[in-house]
Amino acid sequence: MEISTTIEEKREMRRRRKEKTDLTEILRKSWYYLRLSVRHPSRVHTWDAIVLTAASPEQAQLYEWQLNRAKRMGRIASSTVTLAVPDPDGARIGSGAATLNAISALSDHYRCLDVSNQVENAKNSSSQSSVSNRTLNNEVHHQSMINLTNKHVLLLHAGGDSKRVPWANPMGKVFLPLPYLAADDPDGPVPLLFDHILAISSCARQAFKNKGGLFTMTGDVLPCFDASTMVLPDDSSCIITVPITLDVASNHGVIVASKTGTVNGTSSLCLVENLLQKPSVKELVEKQAILRDGRTLLDTGVIAVRGKVWVDLLKLANSSQTMISELLKHRKEISLYEDLVAAWVPEKHEWLKLRPFGKELIAGLGSHMMFSYCAYNLSFLHFGTSSEILDHLAGSNAALVGRRHLSSIPATTVSDIASSAIILSSNIAPGVSIGEDTMVYDSSLVSGLQLGSQSIVVGVNFPGDHGDRLKDDSFHFILPDRHCLWEVPLVGRKERVIIYCGLHDNPKNSYSRDGTFCGKPWKRVLHDLGIQESDLWSLLDTQDKCLWNAKIFPILPYFDMLSLALWLMGMCTNNNNSMLLLWKSSQRISLEELHKSVDFPQLCLESSNHQADLAAEIAKACISYGLLGRNMSQLCEEILQREVSGVETCRDLLSLCPNLEDRKSRILPQSRVYQVQVDLLRACGEDTKAHTLEENVWTTIADQTASAVKYGFGEYLSESNNASTSTHQDNGLDNYSYIPRRAKVELAVRVDFVGGWSDTPPWSLERFGCVLNMAICLEGSRPVGTIIETTTTAGLLICDDTNKQLHIEDPSSIAAPFDHDDPFRLVKSALLVSGIIHDRFLSKTGLKIKTWANVPRGSGLGTSSILAAAVVKGLLQIMEGDESNENVARLVLVLEQIMGTGGGWQDQIGGLYPGIKFTSSFPGVPLRLQVIPLMASTQLVLELEQRLLVVFTGQVSSCSLCPADLFLFCTKC
Repeated sequence: MEISTTIEEKREMRRRRKEKTDLTEILRKSWYYLRLSVRHPSRVHTWDAIVLTAASPEQAQLYEWQLNRAKRMGRIASSTVTLAVPDPDGARIGSGAATLNAISALSDHYRCLDVSNQVENAKNSSSQSSVSNRTLNNEVHHQSMINLTNKHVLLLHAGGDSKRVPWANPMGKVFLPLPYLAADDPDGPVPLLFDHILAISSCARQAFKNKGGLFTMTGDVLPCFDASTMVLPDDSSCIITVPITLDVASNHGVIVASKTGTVNGTSSLCLVENLLQKPSVKELVEKQAILRDGRTLLDTGVIAVRGKVWVDLLKLANSSQTMISELLKHRKEISLYEDLVAAWVPEKHEWLKLRPFGKELIAGLGSHMMFSYCAYNLSFLHFGTSSEILDHLAGSNAALVGRRHLSSIPATTVSDIASSAIILSSNIAPGVSIGEDTMVYDSSLVSGLQLGSQSIVVGVNFPGDHGDRLKDDSFHFILPDRHCLWEVPLVGRKERVIIYCGLHDNPKNSYSRDGTFCGKPWKRVLHDLGIQESDLWSLLDTQDKCLWNAKIFPILPYFDMLSLALWLMGMCTNNNNSMLLLWKSSQRISLEELHKSVDFPQLCLESSNHQADLAAEIAKACISYGLLGRNMSQLCEEILQREVSGVETCRDLLSLCPNLEDRKSRILPQSRVYQVQVDLLRACGEDTKAHTLEENVWTTIADQTASAVKYGFGEYLSESNNASTSTHQDNGLDNYSYIPRRAKVELAVRVDFVGGWSDTPPWSLERFGCVLNMAICLEGSRPVGTIIETTTTAGLLICDDTNKQLHIEDPSSIAAPFDHDDPFRLVKSALLVSGIIHDRFLSKTGLKIKTWANVPRGSGLGTSSILAAAVVKGLLQIMEGDESNENVARLVLVLEQIMGTGGGWQDQIGGLYPGIKFTSSFPGVPLRLQVIPLMASTQLVLELEQRLLVVFTGQVSSCSLCPADLFLFCTKC
């Protein structure tokens, strides 16, 4: 029996290793949650606060700018508090102390808010309070503490100096470009690592439910897994782990978890027994850290804290300032992953007591336990080195990457840009060559540049009008394969210094051992160039001599820096003596000094202006030459980064719009013309004009929809009028006699599985759409229906299931548009699209129309469209017209536009056609629909009928991005 169990376990482990959840699926789901949590935080929980740690006040200022930008771009909810907290005095205190310092800063922030509210309340109070300021402050402190224990906080450690990714040092590694899924939003900002971390964390927020807590992540790791399914223990800390091979474990932290716990097919939850740091294989064996499949548990750096342990962590943080002062005084550090978490692992207590403030950590946190939540399907993407970053943009992840995003790129006949190159937010001039797998970000490249393969270029802006070297085509610059090149503005200087190194250079590796510069050992670099050690490093400096502290980068006029860059990279063999003299006579800076000298405000300003200018050029080209297919609203968001001139740019673009009216292209939808003007008017602050013009957008969409269905709805009405008049004259109305007719139509509601909103105009009029949905009955019956009867009394009588009714004496008086508050606009619209108000027998006959929908309003089951389908179908039966499901579905599509709801075709398709079906729409005139029934087995249908529960949440929404206002549960027999 034991042998059988072991074999099954091995099979299960092999299955887990093979069945890694698709990265695209995980990220798309995470972004879906992120967008919902930002736009509707009351429905999909969002973070109450997001806190970033920073290495210095200057870096914190940059992070604040990035956080504000993320809010403006819809990455963070407006209700979320955002803070960037620098380490005190810009000194290193360790990730553990930085955690306590950040929580303390957040607590102070909330306390200040509470004090402000108390002061405001006191001002508004009619009675004078006799409470002292000290008492008030104590009460506020106590209340703030209580409030914060119920908050959900995301803490992101981003305060490192990025030594191994030096080009990301100025921007902060967490904000490096990561264009996964960039093609999903081609006119949005370039996705950053930070954005994807926010997306993953938005799923994690759902796992916290309503219990307050802290979720800690690191700024150089993207843990790709479905965090919404996490099981977090109450009143405990929990570290997220994933099985990895032993060779990887030797460079990371390892968790030793209990062999017992809660285990399922995708995860396990076990008590943490020990913590190891960069262990050898021998240590892994001794500490029993190796799993049955030969792997071990990687510490991902993701930690969740909930309930009572969160309360105690808050108390420790609020009393940590003395501790932090002592750390600064004695230059000590407290690590989050070695020291602080060790307080929750009894096995580490004896070791921890010997560490700085270890006893205090145990006293404050030691009564709690830590669990390991092992996510078997987690993909651990570490962005620790430049080569790792390029690796994550290639290989199995290549299909995820948007390789051209918000950039100006010349034609292939005047440039040589590899198809695998990644060009992000950059302006590329003709005459540029870019090699395979090279990434260019936030740059302007001029003719004469040749960038090798597998290189990284960031923030480089070659002056397009600088001197005669560009004018006479003599300029030529080569960046070798596997190199990094970037520019940085310096405090107090006009020049931007040019920095470069090899892709695999590790700035921390020492000169005497395996240190390199531009891929060559230091001794060879110095020998080839004639440079002395004393030129780079002070003889009095006790630090290891390495690239990080080598004063090698000259600060000179731009083209002199470029010439010396070629020389230092070994690309210029001529004039070595003159280059050496120029280099030695220049002021030089090291990466370490650069880290402290970056002009962060100027960096932000130049980056935002560059992106705004690019967006403006793209928008101008779209208006001048294109079919207005770009998202002008998002482009305007980028343009408005220029606070003053951005509005003027939008006004200039708006002035181009009248020319669109002259084009009158049959392939340029008029709705796009109006929408572009609406977006530009809003960007210019002219909201009233935009709102007025927006009515034209919906009117033209309705007309385009009608044209796609009936070759022009207005024409169709006119033809119906003429046809009915002609018929009356031919047949003689005087001889017409009353014929009783009755139509009863009952329809199911629908559940949408996938593809919703691809059916909706104007999308479905211009692009392929497809939806998978299923018709369902509720409590054994079709809940939506109508009864339509002819009456001997002329006119129309409409009544619904709420006992509201309306009598219309003259049917021909019905005309769109209808008031949005009109309870009968659905039936009126159905009368219009069916053409019955012009049918000959209504001159002698009336109609009674009764409707019902035994479904909660706003339940997300497509009720209104399906009711419209029932009414249209019933009217066509009365008229003896074409009541086919396809014709009804298309007419209801027109009806939706007349009502102003802007719906598509999938709701009515879901109710008209039984069972499960896959429906496609093909754009054109006419719009074609293809419904393919999916033949479900009798057993599957029986299981669904027995086990499927539809639960209405009571929440009503009209938002296109919100999930259905119901839950589907499959019960287990």
